[in-house]
Amino acid sequence: MSYAIVYSSRTGNTALLAQAIRDALPQEECLYFGAPDPKALAAETVYVGFWTDKGTCDASIAQFLNSLTRQQVFLFGTAGFGGAPAYFAQILSRVQENLGEGVQVSGTYMCQGRMPQAVRDRYEAMEESPRRTAMLENFDRALSHPDQQDLDRLKAAVAQ
Repeated sequence: MSYAIVYSSRTGNTALLAQAIRDALPQEECLYFGAPDPKALAAETVYVGFWTDKGTCDASIAQFLNSLTRQQVFLFGTAGFGGAPAYFAQILSRVQENLGEGVQVSGTYMCQGRMPQAVRDRYEAMEESPRRTAMLENFDRALSHPDQQDLDRLKAAVAQ
């Protein structure tokens, strides 16, 4: 079965996930690997990766998802805030709104991803509060992600 891996990665987190998928699947069946491109539309299954932007995928991935017509899609992504499956489910639901009726979702995967230092700097500049403390703690937890466990879980999800 032919496949393509299409992804957008602002900080490198989603690129790590894309490479893990590539490593887990038969190389000879890969028709395309990289940024959104119409070449990927020839594949039967498309693995589409995104970074979370305001609670959904970034614009380039949204546009690409809208171009899919008949493919099976496996969605994968990263978000700076992690640890809450309900939060990830909300993001994935919003991302899936970009898919047409003929597209079937074969699977999904999300994990936390590290954020740029500028985000922590912004949090540190906020007025002292429990919310600020929680945001800083989350930032620090995210620094190690995606980690090897995240990559292993993704590979297991793709293998199903």
